[in-house]
Amino acid sequence: MGIFTGLLLLPLAPLRGTIWIAERLAEQAEREANEETLIRRLLLEAEAALEEGSLTEAEFDEIEDELLERLEASQAEVAP
Repeated sequence: MGIFTGLLLLPLAPLRGTIWIAERLAEQAEREANEETLIRRLLLEAEAALEEGSLTEAEFDEIEDELLERLEASQAEVAP
């Protein structure tokens, strides 16, 4: 970037910074949404495995507790 281009674009620096921050926030929100979706899918798969007899009640309880803790932790990160 040349000196003249830099000087001409200098007034746009706050706007570019704001756009950059908004993009990072959107990426983080998408990652958190994907994490929550993954946890819910794993919970449903565990329930299906319990119903078909692949998991015992104790195994399911252990998996469910772990997944619910992960879900609560991911939601706690979102809440201020």
